[in-house]
Amino acid sequence: MDSRRFGKYRVERDVLDEQRLEEVTQRKSYTDTHPSLTDRLKDSVRCSVPKLKRCVMSSLPVLYWLPKYSVWDYGMPDLVSGISVGIMHLPQGMAYALLASLPPVFGLYTSLYPPLIYLFFGTSRHISIGTFTVLSIMVGSVTERLAPDAAFIINNGTNITTEVDVTARDLYRVQVAAATTVLGGLIQVVLGMVKFGFVGTYLSEPLVHAYTTAASAHAVVAQLKYVFGVSPTRFNGPLSLVYTLGHVCSLLPQTHLPTLVVSAVSMAFLITAKELNSFLSPKLPVPIPVELITIVSATLISSYAHLNSNYTISVVGEIPSGLSSPRAPDINLFQEVIGDAFALAIVGYAISFSLGKTFALKHGYKVDSNQELVALGLSNTVGGFFQCFSVCPSMSRSLIQESTGGKTQMAGLASAVIVLVTILKLGPLFQELPKAVLASIVLVNLKGMFKQCMDIVKLWRSSKIDLVVWLVTLVSTLLFNLDLGLAGSIKFIVMLCSAREIPGITIFHSSATVYFANADLYLEALKEKSGLDISKMIIYKRRQEAKQRLKQLADAPVFSVEEEAGHWRNTCVVEEEEDQGITERMNGTVFVIPATPRTPDGQCRWEYLKGGDPDNASLGWMSEFQDGDTTTLGSSSDDTLSRDLERVSLGSLGKWTWDIHSIILDLSTANFIDTVAIKTMRNIFQDFSEIDVDIYMAGCQASVVEQLERGDFFSESITKQCLFASVHDAVLFCLNHRGATSFTRYETSLVSTKL
Repeated sequence: MDSRRFGKYRVERDVLDEQRLEEVTQRKSYTDTHPSLTDRLKDSVRCSVPKLKRCVMSSLPVLYWLPKYSVWDYGMPDLVSGISVGIMHLPQGMAYALLASLPPVFGLYTSLYPPLIYLFFGTSRHISIGTFTVLSIMVGSVTERLAPDAAFIINNGTNITTEVDVTARDLYRVQVAAATTVLGGLIQVVLGMVKFGFVGTYLSEPLVHAYTTAASAHAVVAQLKYVFGVSPTRFNGPLSLVYTLGHVCSLLPQTHLPTLVVSAVSMAFLITAKELNSFLSPKLPVPIPVELITIVSATLISSYAHLNSNYTISVVGEIPSGLSSPRAPDINLFQEVIGDAFALAIVGYAISFSLGKTFALKHGYKVDSNQELVALGLSNTVGGFFQCFSVCPSMSRSLIQESTGGKTQMAGLASAVIVLVTILKLGPLFQELPKAVLASIVLVNLKGMFKQCMDIVKLWRSSKIDLVVWLVTLVSTLLFNLDLGLAGSIKFIVMLCSAREIPGITIFHSSATVYFANADLYLEALKEKSGLDISKMIIYKRRQEAKQRLKQLADAPVFSVEEEAGHWRNTCVVEEEEDQGITERMNGTVFVIPATPRTPDGQCRWEYLKGGDPDNASLGWMSEFQDGDTTTLGSSSDDTLSRDLERVSLGSLGKWTWDIHSIILDLSTANFIDTVAIKTMRNIFQDFSEIDVDIYMAGCQASVVEQLERGDFFSESITKQCLFASVHDAVLFCLNHRGATSFTRYETSLVSTKL
């Protein structure tokens, strides 16, 4: 047996705090490695040809790759890939328009304009911009909330009928969708310009998977009315999914049988054809366009049935030929859709960047996160002016574009040409296409989304925390709709903190970077995990200190200090000699307690005169008013507060000790820290020092330390000796200084706590 391989080693070194670490490693300061603000400002306004070229190239990536484009090497692969993706755009665009509660032709517009914009500004070579299931559902929730059927009931002059003015409703829904898309696009552009591309990192993979799974469930419920041919009421707000599903079930006896048959046959054909496609994919140069075959066949059969039978099935209806003219969005709608627009912006970018990064790693190129935000934002903003709804890459189309040999963004141009020809010449041919077929396409394409439920088994084995995130996101999105569900899920994940305890020491770890959006949540989670209610403890501590001072008042003169509603009167005569005493401020009143009481006769008394007139005032004892709680400081009537504090602290408050003497903040996951978080950290140090609990920080990256320096975090009371290279160093320091008796127990529990 090789002893060198299986032997045990003991490594000894000094405990390293940040100050000692800088001395050992001779780390350079931020000013040594970065130019000053003045130099950076001068450099930013200085213009040169190379700098201008870099700026233009980064803003318009097409200028970088288009001059190098080789028609001989890339032309044919991009053409074949673009045609394949364009064929997929047609059925998916019309089907996902139904998810957005819009006429199908607007799905074709959405498949045309945004890909052309992304061609100029995008940095990913393989993603296919256009309609996507989740975003279409989110847009549909907005359009149906602001333009419900009930608001467009036709009044015939005598009574209100159940007929809906579909034309007026659809026109308003298009306005709502366009306004939401433009606002979401502007949010993405602004975030990209301020280099906020890292925002996508806060949408973890479990959160995104659970959110898209829940959104797929919303999509299924939304398509059931087309599958069964019923007309359920669409509910909005929390639990709307449950109410809508319940109403659909109650209408099942009224199912339109021809529509159900069309849906069943379409789904059976699509599932069979897709499985066959997957089986034969290694032998096929391009996938079989089963969706296009389905809609063409269904349109022909529907046209024949419409002419030769009395059965009526809901169809797409009129599809105008020609392009729509640009139209400015209704800015009055912005305030009503700003929350939905922000959710669309974040979710769309997260999906876009994750797909783009996946293909970039596979093919060896780089995707700029900030430029992707700008490109996607411009695609949405410009598309919104042409009545498009929110877009992002589709995984199915992107996989087709990559697997069929697509090399560059020119494949998007080829697919846009296919959509353009359809809009200009072939659109009217699909007027007899049954909506049930489009619904079937949506449902079959959601199969991959529901496969994400298998994540539960994988997360159960690998990470219980990620499993909790997955389940919370799924349940909150199902119950509280897509917007509130996303907000609640993000709030939960930024609050997801854990605390480990060694006798006397709490190690606090957050799974998210601390920044302005979750700084307050971080502080609240720290108080909760540590079991210390700082505000109550500080109040109680000051009351105890006040009691100790008041015990000296029996033998000490008190100088009167005027108040608005009363004043203190001292009946003692103090010697002219200046006396050095203790000054205490409570509720606006200053008490001066001499160090040694000196009066002519050795006798004195103090009293508080209520009211403004000292001659007509009644005597009363001094009381402290704090948060509506009145306590006489000379008594022990704060038993209720003491019992409350015993529940939240771990020690004996009477002796001013509790089990926790040190808290270590594990910041190893933080890659940056902003000014709001720096202020929060400073407040944590100050608040816990009030109750004699030491705070230390561990695992800070060099960039975080530099940001703390620039934010004036360090002072005489908070030095770099409070920062340690690792949690292990911080624990050893705490045990050596305040918990030496627990050192042996720490060595024993080191393996179990996995420091």
